[in-house]
Amino acid sequence: MPDITLPDGSVRQFDHPVTVLEVAQSIGEGLARAALAGKVDGKLVDVSHTIDADVALGIVTAKDVDGLEVIRHSTAHLLAYAVKELFPEAQVTIGPVIDNGFYYDFSYERPFTPEDLARIEKRMKELAKRDIPVSREVWPRDKAVAFFKSINEHYKAEIIASIPSDEDVSLYREGDFIDLCRGPHVPSTGKLKVFKLMKVAGAYWRGDSKNEMLQRIYGTAWASKDDQAQYLHMLEEAEKRDHRRLGKQLDLFHLQDEAPGMVFWHPHGWTLWQQVEQYMRRTLDAAGYKEVKTPFMMDRALWERSGHWENYRENMFTTESEKRDYAVKPMNCPAHVEIFNHGLHSYRDLPLRLAEFGSCHRNEPSGALHGLMRVRGFVQDDAHIFCTEDQVVSEVVAFNELLKKVYADFGFQDVAVMLSLRPEKRAGTDEIWDKAEEGLREALRSSGVEWEELPGEGAFYGPKIEYHIKDALGRSWQCGTMQLDFVLPERLGAEYVTEENTRARPVMLHRAILGSLERFIGILIENFAGNFPLWLSPVQAVVMNISEPQSEYVKDVVRRLQNAGFRVVPDLRNEKITYKIREHSVRRLPYLLVVGDKEKEAGLVAVRVRGGQDLGQMSLDALIERWQREIESRAGTA
Repeated sequence: MPDITLPDGSVRQFDHPVTVLEVAQSIGEGLARAALAGKVDGKLVDVSHTIDADVALGIVTAKDVDGLEVIRHSTAHLLAYAVKELFPEAQVTIGPVIDNGFYYDFSYERPFTPEDLARIEKRMKELAKRDIPVSREVWPRDKAVAFFKSINEHYKAEIIASIPSDEDVSLYREGDFIDLCRGPHVPSTGKLKVFKLMKVAGAYWRGDSKNEMLQRIYGTAWASKDDQAQYLHMLEEAEKRDHRRLGKQLDLFHLQDEAPGMVFWHPHGWTLWQQVEQYMRRTLDAAGYKEVKTPFMMDRALWERSGHWENYRENMFTTESEKRDYAVKPMNCPAHVEIFNHGLHSYRDLPLRLAEFGSCHRNEPSGALHGLMRVRGFVQDDAHIFCTEDQVVSEVVAFNELLKKVYADFGFQDVAVMLSLRPEKRAGTDEIWDKAEEGLREALRSSGVEWEELPGEGAFYGPKIEYHIKDALGRSWQCGTMQLDFVLPERLGAEYVTEENTRARPVMLHRAILGSLERFIGILIENFAGNFPLWLSPVQAVVMNISEPQSEYVKDVVRRLQNAGFRVVPDLRNEKITYKIREHSVRRLPYLLVVGDKEKEAGLVAVRVRGGQDLGQMSLDALIERWQREIESRAGTA
């Protein structure tokens, strides 16, 4: 007689084995109709799953996070079902859930067109409307391989053949379509009501460029029409804010094939960069960091000693000179240890905080490159803190406060914290990892921070705290990190003299706030949609004359504002003032200053704020005071 414990703590007893759906029916028909899956002792199962022992059970509906994943997984199979009905010669491969949706990869003789996507989506809706039952079957592996070969699904047969021969495989059937899958799935296609196909892209079979190029159809699926409409609206907004589009429109940067994954910064873009870098430089200096600069290329032997050659070699650019192998640095850590080692340090010198705007290069796959967000050459606001074990908690707590201040100044208030734990491939003993992980947990507790733990996501030399900021569209971006490392100081021989006049290894804290400056600036561009707050804007104001007689006064205004430290430019072109205002509004400048005869005679300027608000006439002293207050407050909205 199974006793089934429900999430509210109540227990339901049955005198015979029951399915998840039968348990839901015993609670209420409404819950049974809404049930998509079950969660038995924490494991997702189909509603047809039979329970014959005492378990904890949750009924999964579309309102649950797990329910949405089941919907998306099932919709991926519905996509494959529709493709096979419309294009019988197409072969199906894999179709996983991804953020906000799903995809499925197909092998087909010609590219799918937009018209094909419309037909496929229409057929998916027809199949969903028919409310076809979805059922699970378990087959011997060899029978499954033979079956898929017999229907010319050679990719699927290859996947199944990689499973050990003594294992059975899980298949799901809906109508005439059958597919390999662990599940669970919705009980019938009628549960899939809100979905949309988005685009087609290329993808290599098993991610290997030596294999056939497949066609990947992306889709999105949701529990409600409102959720999908909100998501599609967000995508429209994201397209408008795309940093590559705005980078061109605002003349900030460009990329080209002669330097894949590396950025050509234009004057306006480099001015924006400098505002970010100089702000960080001032902030780090005030927090007790000492700035250093290290070589961008070092001998292979150093990377072997640090462990990067063994664990990171495929991502490193290498070269050779005079029969010596060198690697362009993918990160700054070993070089900072070498600075620490250059001279003898005492416990009185600790903590020692070394910061660098370090130029790094990583050999990212060309297909992964994406504007400023994923590049091969980038600069990190990198720093390493050398300290004693007793100083770890206080240093991490101080860093956490510094990071929150920086994010707030850039307009990011919503920060989520993750703790990435030991990966399978790692350096150091389990004892060291236990100590490192607990050290970061203690620091987070001391900071009063809530966090989520991510098993297996740490760096090879230590666990790390990840900081995720949320932008104006609600998208999450991982930027800051704090890593606790006992391994690298040991490998590179870092030591300090203790109070007892003995030698000890320092603890090394790897930390960044912005991460890649290129990527962070890309995030800023999209967050503000190019409407940068005054303190960040490459050009803070333009001064425009209405006619030629005001030209000298415009030059004087520009000179006075520039001398006050502001980035101001003149526009003395022989164009109508309405044309000038319209053109500079498109450039998204924070302030437009207009000068006519009245302003010239009174020594004033007419002030317009971005967005069209007219502040009327102001003296330069009043304007300067306003700008100073605005910059000091870091005011600006996304």
